Amino acid sequence: MAQPTTRAEFKDFILRKLGAPVIEINVADEQVDDRIDEAVSFWREYHYNGSQLIYLKHQITEDDVSNGYIQLPTDILGISGIFNIRSATSIGAGMFNVNYQFILNNLTDLTGYNMQHYYMTMQHIEMMQEVLVGKQHVRYNRHANRLYIDTTSSNLPVDTWVIIEAYDILDPSVFSEVWTDRWLQNYAAMLVKEQWGANLTKFTGMQLVGGVQFNGEQILSEAREERRAMEEEAIQNLQPLTYNFIG
Repeated sequence: MAQPTTRAEFKDFILRKLGAPVIEINVADEQVDDRIDEAVSFWREYHYNGSQLIYLKHQITEDDVSNGYIQLPTDILGISGIFNIRSATSIGAGMFNVNYQFILNNLTDLTGYNMQHYYMTMQHIEMMQEVLVGKQHVRYNRHANRLYIDTTSSNLPVDTWVIIEAYDILDPSVFSEVWTDRWLQNYAAMLVKEQWGANLTKFTGMQLVGGVQFNGEQILSEAREERRAMEEEAIQNLQPLTYNFIG
């Protein structure tokens, strides 16, 4: 059977993984949809394949200055930081730029020797910038989608460009290969299994034709143990780079 490429195929895939149609999976369609949504949400936040590193460029507007924040798209998962708006290494333009002047005056040394001196000098300049000026602190909450840059308005005049390093969630409607992710398949199937067990526990003690009894407690117990193990693995070993969830 080919790997699923749509949500409907994914839904059928995980039900077959649990035993359907040989075994009746006592879970409503709405419950399966809810568990798939839950699985995708967890996968995006804690699995490195659930998001991607992007760079957003934004030009400061009058509304940004008035509001005191930058409105970001709703599909941004987290902010890693922003590029320095003003840096000691970028002061000046053209021939008056610090980097340009340094290389111009040390060109002979740089071509005749190794790059250690240049590298150490750049590190020193960056350290001076951070100690004397500091980096812009940012605050962001994904539910508000607002990026606050803690700096004076003079450092963010209208038309200034801001480069934001962020993590963007993967939309399954755009990237159909999301549904082929094995970890997501296993996690979604486990959540549906947990729901199945929870449903069956409501009928504890009931017997089917032939004396067969529901065993919801065992299914629920197995699913919860699988969930604990999978979530622990994701949180400890599978997360992408640390997000800047400030606020």
